[in-house]
Order: sequence, then C-alpha cells, then structure tokens
Amino acid sequence: MPRASWRGFLRLSLVSCPIYLSPATTRTKSIRLHQVWQRKAGRQDSNQDDDEGEPAARPDARSFIEDSRDDTATETMTATRVSLLPHDPRSGEEIEREQIVKGYEYERGQFVTLTADELKALDVESSKIIDLESFVPRGEVDPVYLSTPYYVYPDGRIAEETFRVIGAAMAEAGTVGIGRVTLSRRERLVMVEPRDAGMVLITLRASEEVRAAAFGKADMEIDADMVAVAGTIIKRRRGHFDPVTFRDRYQEALRELIEAKMKGLPVTPKEIATPAPVLDLMSALKRSLAQETGEAAKPRRRAAGDRRQTNLLLPVSGKKEKETPTQARTTAAGRRRKA
Repeated sequence: MPRASWRGFLRLSLVSCPIYLSPATTRTKSIRLHQVWQRKAGRQDSNQDDDEGEPAARPDARSFIEDSRDDTATETMTATRVSLLPHDPRSGEEIEREQIVKGYEYERGQFVTLTADELKALDVESSKIIDLESFVPRGEVDPVYLSTPYYVYPDGRIAEETFRVIGAAMAEAGTVGIGRVTLSRRERLVMVEPRDAGMVLITLRASEEVRAAAFGKADMEIDADMVAVAGTIIKRRRGHFDPVTFRDRYQEALRELIEAKMKGLPVTPKEIATPAPVLDLMSALKRSLAQETGEAAKPRRRAAGDRRQTNLLLPVSGKKEKETPTQARTTAAGRRRKA
C-alpha cells in the first residue's frame, strides 16, 4: 500500500468516497555539499605556542590534492562541519527548540505569535473534502499552471465502486475535474483526471503565481521553405518520450570532480563553446539537415543502370528473361535463315 500523505473524501455532487493521496514524484538522491569550516592559510592558534613565545602556525584545512600519506597531517587538517543552531541574535545564547513558535512580523521587529491549536482551528472544508466543482476538457488546462502531482487511491474496498464510477464517467466525457484541497496549510486549486484504474491529482498554480507572457505579435512573414526544412529535421528526430534516458550531467560532473580531488588528480575545467550567431538561416538549416541524414541535402540522381534499355540488360543467372515482340521476331528470322 503506497504511503498516504493526505486522507479525506472525493465528492461529486451528493456522491462521495474516501480517498488518500500519495506523492507521484520523489527527489533523486543527489550529491550533498555541506558547509564546513576551513582554516585560512597562515591562521594561528593562540593555544599552541612554541618555546620562544611565538604562536605556531596551524596547517591549512585538508585539501583533496595534498599527499595523504602523512597520517598526522591528514588528521590535523580535516575540515570541520558547521553546525547551525537557533540562538538569540542579541546575546548569542542558544535557544531550546521547544521555545520556538510561529509568528507573523506585522511591523519591523513586531510579531504576533500563533499556537498550533489556533492554526488547527483554521481548517476549512477542503482540508478533508475534494469537491469536484466543475469539469473542463483536458486540453484547456495550460501546462504552465501544473504544479505537483499525486496519485489518488480509494481508501478501502467499500470506496472502490464509487471511485471507479467517477473515474469512468470523466474518461468517457473526456474531461478532468477541478476542485480544491488544503495541503500544508494552503488551499490549492487542483485538477483530477482518470488514469488507468486510478486517478491523478495535480495541484495548480494560482493566477497570481503565473506571469503573463511577453512574446509580442507574430506579424513577421516566415519563409515556407525554411519551415519545410526545419520540419524535415524534426521528423528525423521524432521519437517517443522516455524519461529513463535522462541523465543529470551536472551531478555526474560533480561526482567526477570529487573523485578526482580525492585521488589527488589535477582538475582541468571544461570549456563550453558558445554557439556562433546564425547569419544565413537557410544555409544553417541545410547543414543541419545534412548532419541529420549523414549526407548533403541534394536530390539523388538515378543510377546509370536505370537509364539503359531493357533489351541491353544481361539476364540474371538462373532466371529466363521474357522476350519482347521484337526479340521474338528476330530470333524466328534467324532460325529460318539457318534452316
């Protein structure tokens, strides 16, 4: 059973069924970089002085490219991870986490505090019920508004029939349901669509969260030949969406950098070439098409053998060529002369 992140009801008019939401996405395990304390070169430690009273210089924090054969130096130069703790900004005194509450700053330095019970009392209907208020064609929902996806499951066997009926009705009508749900103390507009034997709920961004596009007017005339060449390139690259083929190249490069520094290998930064400006668009499109096909985009000439007459072609071994009427008359005349 998938992990439930929200439990409540899905309601269509007077019909409702218990459901639960499970996150449809997860964060991939990436390389985590921590904040560490690394002493600067020449920093001195006042607790360790030499015999002449002069402070002894401490070595720098351990570098990956330094020789790790000196165990003593390695142990001394290890970087220290920084610990961030809540504290009083005036006195610097550490604060117990139990003493921390939520507050709103209505003026600079002036807060009104809120308790957990006071926040709990703010729950609205969408905290427990997803009411499908309207139904719209799926194509009308602009992808710009799509935010976080969740899988919707019926909560218990009793809910399965109602759940499947609502999903089948939406699938037959070709529509998705629009409703509201409260998640993490925020009411969000949601889109619910059928998916196989279940449903998918996607939270939608509010209108004030989406910026208006500033593309301008499409009043420039476009060369139809250029569009045709670009269309041919697109057809050559046409395929199927497969997210498995995606690789996080930045994480791979970061992992290679860390491994190289751990081994003490030199690190050479890679240069990223800046694309040259396109001055002749048609010429660039043709070169692109030639690169896609592996040959220049020129009309193919018919092979030389195709231009020869049929009666001049040699028969294929093991197959008898059908004689033309002219060939038949010539052969018959030759036989009569021999006779």
